[in-house]
Amino acid sequence: MKFIDEVKIRVKAGDGGDGCIAFRREKFQPRGGPSGGDGGDGGSVILVADRNKHTLLDLRYNPLQRARRGEHGRGKDQYGAAGDDLRVAVPVGTSVYEHELGTLLADLVKPEQEVVVARGGSGGRGNIHFATSTRQAPRYAEPGRPGEERELRLELKLLADVGLVGLPNAGKSTFISRVSRARPKIADYPFTTLVPQLGLVDHREKTFVIADLPGLVEGAAEGRGLGHRFLRHVERCKVLLHLVDGAPLDERRDPVGDYRKIRGELERYDPAFADKPEIVAVTKLDLPDAVAAAELLEEHLGRSVLRVSAVSGHGMDEALDTVLAAVDSMEKEDEVPDCE
Repeated sequence: MKFIDEVKIRVKAGDGGDGCIAFRREKFQPRGGPSGGDGGDGGSVILVADRNKHTLLDLRYNPLQRARRGEHGRGKDQYGAAGDDLRVAVPVGTSVYEHELGTLLADLVKPEQEVVVARGGSGGRGNIHFATSTRQAPRYAEPGRPGEERELRLELKLLADVGLVGLPNAGKSTFISRVSRARPKIADYPFTTLVPQLGLVDHREKTFVIADLPGLVEGAAEGRGLGHRFLRHVERCKVLLHLVDGAPLDERRDPVGDYRKIRGELERYDPAFADKPEIVAVTKLDLPDAVAAAELLEEHLGRSVLRVSAVSGHGMDEALDTVLAAVDSMEKEDEVPDCE
Protein backbone atom coordinates (compact mmCIF):
# COMPACT_ATOMS: atom_id res chain seq x y z
CA MET A 1 0.00 0.00 0.00
CA LYS A 2 1.35 3.42 -0.95
CA PHE A 3 2.07 5.68 2.02
CA ILE A 4 0.44 9.12 1.71
CA ASP A 5 0.82 11.46 4.67
CA GLU A 6 -0.64 14.73 3.35
CA VAL A 7 -3.73 15.45 1.26
CA LYS A 8 -6.03 18.35 0.45
CA ILE A 9 -9.76 17.60 0.34
CA ARG A 10 -13.04 19.48 -0.02
CA VAL A 11 -15.89 18.59 2.31
CA LYS A 12 -19.52 19.49 1.61
CA ALA A 13 -22.25 18.91 4.16
CA GLY A 14 -25.77 18.16 2.98
CA ASP A 15 -28.21 21.02 2.39
CA GLY A 16 -31.38 21.14 4.43
CA GLY A 17 -34.60 20.13 2.67
CA ASP A 18 -37.13 22.80 1.80
CA GLY A 19 -40.32 23.19 3.82
CA CYS A 20 -43.50 22.34 1.95
CA ILE A 21 -46.48 24.52 1.04
CA ALA A 22 -49.59 22.34 1.10
CA PHE A 23 -53.22 22.40 2.25
CA ARG A 24 -55.66 19.76 3.35
CA ARG A 25 -58.06 18.65 0.65
CA GLU A 26 -60.05 16.01 2.50
CA LYS A 27 -63.73 15.46 1.77
CA PHE A 28 -66.01 17.73 3.79
CA GLN A 29 -63.06 20.12 4.47
CA PRO A 30 -63.04 22.37 1.41
CA ARG A 31 -61.14 25.02 3.29
CA GLY A 32 -58.64 22.77 5.05
CA GLY A 33 -55.72 24.40 6.79
CA PRO A 34 -51.99 24.25 5.93
CA SER A 35 -50.38 20.80 5.95
CA GLY A 36 -46.87 21.37 4.59
CA GLY A 37 -44.21 19.49 6.57
CA ASP A 38 -40.66 20.55 7.43
CA GLY A 39 -37.64 19.65 5.36
CA GLY A 40 -35.06 17.30 6.87
CA ASP A 41 -31.66 18.45 8.13
CA GLY A 42 -28.67 17.81 5.88
CA GLY A 43 -26.01 15.30 6.91
CA SER A 44 -22.71 16.44 8.40
CA VAL A 45 -19.21 15.37 7.38
CA ILE A 46 -17.34 13.76 10.29
CA LEU A 47 -13.70 12.60 10.35
CA VAL A 48 -13.11 9.56 12.56
CA ALA A 49 -9.72 8.23 13.72
CA ASP A 50 -9.48 4.56 12.72
CA ARG A 51 -6.72 2.35 14.13
CA ASN A 52 -6.90 0.16 11.01
CA LYS A 53 -6.04 3.00 8.62
CA HIS A 54 -2.37 3.75 8.01
CA THR A 55 -2.37 6.11 5.04
CA LEU A 56 -4.40 8.94 3.51
CA LEU A 57 -4.25 7.27 0.10
CA ASP A 58 -8.03 6.80 -0.17
CA LEU A 59 -8.60 10.53 0.17
CA ARG A 60 -5.93 11.33 -2.42
CA TYR A 61 -8.15 9.65 -5.02
CA ASN A 62 -11.45 10.83 -3.51
CA PRO A 63 -10.82 14.50 -2.68
CA LEU A 64 -14.51 15.49 -2.55
CA GLN A 65 -16.43 14.16 0.45
CA ARG A 66 -20.12 15.04 0.28
CA ALA A 67 -22.86 14.19 2.79
CA ARG A 68 -26.48 13.62 1.76
CA ARG A 69 -28.98 16.46 1.72
CA GLY A 70 -32.22 16.38 3.72
CA GLU A 71 -35.45 15.45 2.01
CA HIS A 72 -38.00 18.15 1.25
CA GLY A 73 -41.14 18.32 3.38
CA ARG A 74 -44.37 16.95 1.95
CA GLY A 75 -48.07 17.51 2.32
CA LYS A 76 -50.28 15.89 4.96
CA ASP A 77 -47.87 17.09 7.66
CA GLN A 78 -45.10 14.78 6.45
CA TYR A 79 -41.60 15.82 7.45
CA GLY A 80 -38.65 15.12 5.17
CA ALA A 81 -36.05 12.60 6.38
CA ALA A 82 -32.70 13.92 7.57
CA GLY A 83 -29.69 13.23 5.38
CA ASP A 84 -27.24 10.63 6.67
CA ASP A 85 -23.99 11.90 8.16
CA LEU A 86 -20.86 11.01 6.18
CA ARG A 87 -18.25 9.43 8.46
CA VAL A 88 -14.79 9.46 6.87
CA ALA A 89 -12.14 7.17 8.38
CA VAL A 90 -8.61 8.62 8.72
CA PRO A 91 -5.50 7.19 10.42
CA VAL A 92 -4.88 7.82 14.11
CA GLY A 93 -2.43 10.73 14.26
CA THR A 94 -4.11 12.87 11.59
CA SER A 95 -4.04 16.65 12.05
CA VAL A 96 -6.86 18.57 10.36
CA TYR A 97 -6.19 22.11 9.10
CA GLU A 98 -8.40 24.72 7.41
CA HIS A 99 -6.59 25.01 4.11
CA GLU A 100 -6.73 28.75 3.39
CA LEU A 101 -5.94 30.04 6.90
CA GLY A 102 -3.81 27.13 8.06
CA THR A 103 -5.83 26.95 11.30
CA LEU A 104 -5.60 23.67 13.20
CA LEU A 105 -9.15 22.34 13.60
CA ALA A 106 -8.44 19.02 15.29
CA ASP A 107 -5.70 16.58 16.22
CA LEU A 108 -7.04 13.03 16.05
CA VAL A 109 -4.62 11.15 18.29
CA LYS A 110 -6.91 8.53 19.86
CA PRO A 111 -8.84 5.69 18.19
CA GLU A 112 -12.52 6.52 17.59
CA GLN A 113 -11.87 10.23 18.23
CA GLU A 114 -13.94 12.29 15.81
CA VAL A 115 -14.54 15.84 14.67
CA VAL A 116 -17.35 17.44 12.66
CA VAL A 117 -15.65 19.34 9.84
CA ALA A 118 -18.78 20.46 7.99
CA ARG A 119 -22.22 20.78 9.59
CA GLY A 120 -25.35 19.96 7.66
CA GLY A 121 -27.85 22.70 6.87
CA SER A 122 -31.08 22.83 8.84
CA GLY A 123 -34.34 21.94 7.11
CA GLY A 124 -36.82 24.65 6.30
CA ARG A 125 -40.16 24.89 8.12
CA GLY A 126 -43.33 24.00 6.25
CA ASN A 127 -46.33 26.30 6.06
CA ILE A 128 -48.03 24.60 9.03
CA HIS A 129 -45.80 26.78 11.22
CA PHE A 130 -46.96 30.08 9.74
CA ALA A 131 -50.72 29.90 10.27
CA THR A 132 -52.13 32.63 12.50
CA SER A 133 -55.61 33.79 13.45
CA THR A 134 -55.49 36.39 10.69
CA ARG A 135 -53.58 34.32 8.11
CA GLN A 136 -55.08 30.87 8.13
CA ALA A 137 -53.83 29.76 4.71
CA PRO A 138 -50.17 30.86 4.53
CA ARG A 139 -48.53 30.34 1.17
CA TYR A 140 -45.05 30.52 2.53
CA ALA A 141 -42.48 27.95 3.68
CA GLU A 142 -38.81 28.26 4.50
CA PRO A 143 -36.14 26.98 2.14
CA GLY A 144 -33.53 24.64 3.60
CA ARG A 145 -30.23 26.16 4.62
CA PRO A 146 -27.09 25.15 2.73
CA GLY A 147 -24.63 22.83 4.40
CA GLU A 148 -21.12 24.02 5.21
CA GLU A 149 -18.41 23.62 2.58
CA ARG A 150 -14.68 24.05 3.11
CA GLU A 151 -11.25 22.95 1.97
CA LEU A 152 -9.11 21.01 4.43
CA ARG A 153 -5.51 19.91 4.58
CA LEU A 154 -4.88 16.64 6.38
CA GLU A 155 -1.45 15.76 7.72
CA LEU A 156 -0.57 12.37 9.14
CA LYS A 157 1.98 12.40 11.96
CA LEU A 158 2.89 8.91 13.07
CA LEU A 159 2.31 7.96 16.69
CA ALA A 160 5.28 5.99 18.03
CA ASP A 161 7.06 5.58 21.34
CA VAL A 162 10.52 5.66 19.76
CA GLY A 163 11.69 7.44 16.63
CA LEU A 164 14.83 6.28 14.83
CA VAL A 165 16.76 9.23 13.40
CA GLY A 166 20.10 9.49 11.66
CA LEU A 167 21.74 10.18 8.33
CA PRO A 168 20.99 7.90 5.35
CA ASN A 169 22.65 4.48 5.69
CA ALA A 170 23.07 4.86 9.46
CA GLY A 171 21.49 1.43 9.89
CA LYS A 172 17.94 2.36 10.92
CA SER A 173 16.19 -0.07 8.60
CA THR A 174 18.43 -2.95 9.65
CA PHE A 175 17.87 -2.05 13.31
CA ILE A 176 14.07 -2.04 13.09
CA SER A 177 14.01 -5.26 11.06
CA ARG A 178 16.09 -6.91 13.81
CA VAL A 179 13.92 -5.84 16.76
CA SER A 180 10.45 -6.08 15.19
CA ARG A 181 8.50 -7.70 12.38
CA ALA A 182 8.76 -4.62 10.18
CA ARG A 183 10.47 -5.42 6.90
CA PRO A 184 11.71 -2.20 5.30
CA LYS A 185 13.77 -2.22 2.12
CA ILE A 186 17.49 -2.38 2.94
CA ALA A 187 20.33 -1.55 0.56
CA ASP A 188 23.67 0.24 0.56
CA TYR A 189 22.63 3.59 -0.91
CA PRO A 190 21.04 6.77 0.48
CA PHE A 191 17.29 7.07 0.93
CA THR A 192 16.57 3.35 0.75
CA THR A 193 13.67 4.09 3.09
CA LEU A 194 11.31 6.47 1.34
CA VAL A 195 8.36 6.04 3.71
CA PRO A 196 8.20 5.74 7.51
CA GLN A 197 8.04 2.21 8.86
CA LEU A 198 6.35 1.23 12.13
CA GLY A 199 7.39 -1.83 14.12
CA LEU A 200 6.07 -3.37 17.33
CA VAL A 201 8.91 -4.38 19.67
CA ASP A 202 8.32 -7.09 22.29
CA HIS A 203 11.07 -6.93 24.95
CA ARG A 204 11.17 -8.05 28.60
CA GLU A 205 7.44 -8.89 28.44
CA LYS A 206 6.65 -5.32 27.44
CA THR A 207 5.85 -3.80 24.07
CA PHE A 208 6.46 -0.43 22.44
CA VAL A 209 6.14 1.03 18.95
CA ILE A 210 9.25 2.11 17.07
CA ALA A 211 9.29 4.19 13.87
CA ASP A 212 12.02 4.01 11.26
CA LEU A 213 11.99 7.55 9.87
CA PRO A 214 13.56 8.21 6.46
CA GLY A 215 17.13 9.51 6.52
CA LEU A 216 17.64 13.21 7.04
CA VAL A 217 20.33 15.32 5.38
CA GLU A 218 21.85 18.69 6.05
CA GLY A 219 19.30 21.31 5.06
CA ALA A 220 16.30 19.07 5.80
CA ALA A 221 14.70 21.76 8.00
CA GLU A 222 14.54 23.95 4.87
CA GLY A 223 13.07 21.10 2.83
CA ARG A 224 16.21 19.58 1.29
CA GLY A 225 16.25 15.85 0.66
CA LEU A 226 13.09 14.41 2.21
CA GLY A 227 12.90 17.49 4.42
CA HIS A 228 9.63 18.64 5.95
CA ARG A 229 7.83 15.67 4.47
CA PHE A 230 9.15 13.41 7.25
CA LEU A 231 10.36 15.71 10.02
CA ARG A 232 6.76 16.05 11.18
CA HIS A 233 6.72 12.35 12.07
CA VAL A 234 9.39 12.94 14.73
CA GLU A 235 7.17 15.36 16.67
CA ARG A 236 5.03 12.77 18.45
CA CYS A 237 7.76 10.28 19.33
CA LYS A 238 8.36 10.11 23.08
CA VAL A 239 12.04 9.16 22.76
CA LEU A 240 14.59 9.59 19.96
CA LEU A 241 17.07 6.81 19.21
CA HIS A 242 19.81 8.54 17.26
CA LEU A 243 21.88 6.09 15.21
CA VAL A 244 25.33 7.15 14.02
CA ASP A 245 27.16 5.20 11.32
CA GLY A 246 30.17 3.32 12.71
CA ALA A 247 31.68 2.57 9.28
CA PRO A 248 35.48 3.07 8.85
CA LEU A 249 36.64 6.64 9.43
CA ASP A 250 38.30 8.73 6.73
CA GLU A 251 38.48 12.37 5.77
CA ARG A 252 34.81 12.27 4.78
CA ARG A 253 33.54 10.28 7.76
CA ASP A 254 33.11 12.21 11.01
CA PRO A 255 30.74 10.66 13.60
CA VAL A 256 30.63 13.86 15.66
CA GLY A 257 29.85 15.90 12.56
CA ASP A 258 27.18 13.39 11.50
CA TYR A 259 25.55 13.63 14.92
CA ARG A 260 25.61 17.43 14.96
CA LYS A 261 24.06 17.65 11.48
CA ILE A 262 20.99 15.71 12.54
CA ARG A 263 20.65 17.52 15.87
CA GLY A 264 20.91 20.85 14.10
CA GLU A 265 18.21 19.96 11.57
CA LEU A 266 15.84 18.71 14.26
CA GLU A 267 16.20 21.81 16.40
CA ARG A 268 15.91 24.17 13.43
CA TYR A 269 12.65 22.47 12.48
CA ASP A 270 11.30 22.62 16.04
CA PRO A 271 13.31 24.01 19.02
CA ALA A 272 11.25 21.73 21.30
CA PHE A 273 13.29 18.78 20.02
CA ALA A 274 16.15 20.01 22.21
CA ASP A 275 14.20 18.83 25.27
CA LYS A 276 13.09 15.48 23.86
CA PRO A 277 14.86 12.47 25.46
CA GLU A 278 17.58 11.11 23.18
CA ILE A 279 19.62 7.92 23.20
CA VAL A 280 22.70 7.78 20.97
CA ALA A 281 24.01 4.53 19.51
CA VAL A 282 26.89 3.82 17.13
CA THR A 283 25.92 1.12 14.63
CA LYS A 284 27.85 -1.49 12.63
CA LEU A 285 30.01 -2.47 15.59
CA ASP A 286 31.30 -5.43 13.57
CA LEU A 287 33.19 -3.01 11.27
CA PRO A 288 36.63 -1.45 11.94
CA ASP A 289 36.67 1.96 13.68
CA ALA A 290 33.14 1.60 15.13
CA VAL A 291 34.52 1.55 18.68
CA ALA A 292 36.69 4.57 17.91
CA ALA A 293 33.65 6.40 16.55
CA ALA A 294 31.75 5.66 19.78
CA GLU A 295 34.63 6.97 21.89
CA LEU A 296 34.78 10.19 19.85
CA LEU A 297 31.07 10.71 20.40
CA GLU A 298 31.30 10.02 24.13
CA GLU A 299 34.07 12.60 24.45
CA HIS A 300 31.97 15.14 22.55
CA LEU A 301 28.71 14.49 24.39
CA GLY A 302 30.12 13.88 27.85
CA ARG A 303 27.93 10.80 28.31
CA SER A 304 27.91 7.15 27.37
CA VAL A 305 27.00 6.01 23.88
CA LEU A 306 25.55 2.60 23.01
CA ARG A 307 27.45 0.28 20.69
CA VAL A 308 25.32 -2.04 18.55
CA SER A 309 25.42 -4.33 15.56
CA ALA A 310 22.00 -5.17 14.16
CA VAL A 311 23.64 -7.80 11.92
CA SER A 312 25.37 -9.81 14.65
CA GLY A 313 23.01 -8.78 17.46
CA HIS A 314 25.83 -7.44 19.64
CA GLY A 315 24.59 -4.83 22.12
CA MET A 316 20.96 -5.05 20.97
CA ASP A 317 19.53 -6.25 24.30
CA GLU A 318 21.33 -3.46 26.16
CA ALA A 319 20.02 -0.92 23.64
CA LEU A 320 16.44 -2.15 24.02
CA ASP A 321 16.77 -2.12 27.83
CA THR A 322 17.87 1.52 27.68
CA VAL A 323 15.11 2.48 25.25
CA LEU A 324 12.43 0.68 27.28
CA ALA A 325 13.53 2.44 30.47
CA ALA A 326 13.31 5.82 28.72
CA VAL A 327 9.84 5.05 27.35
CA ASP A 328 8.63 3.91 30.78
CA SER A 329 10.00 7.10 32.33
CA MET A 330 8.15 9.28 29.82
CA GLU A 331 4.89 7.38 30.36
CA LYS A 332 5.16 7.89 34.13
CA GLU A 333 5.68 11.63 33.61
CA ASP A 334 2.55 11.74 31.43
CA GLU A 335 0.56 10.06 34.21
CA VAL A 336 1.48 12.70 36.83
CA PRO A 337 -1.56 15.00 37.26
CA ASP A 338 -1.07 18.73 36.91
CA CYS A 339 -0.99 20.65 40.22
CA GLU A 340 -2.87 23.91 40.52
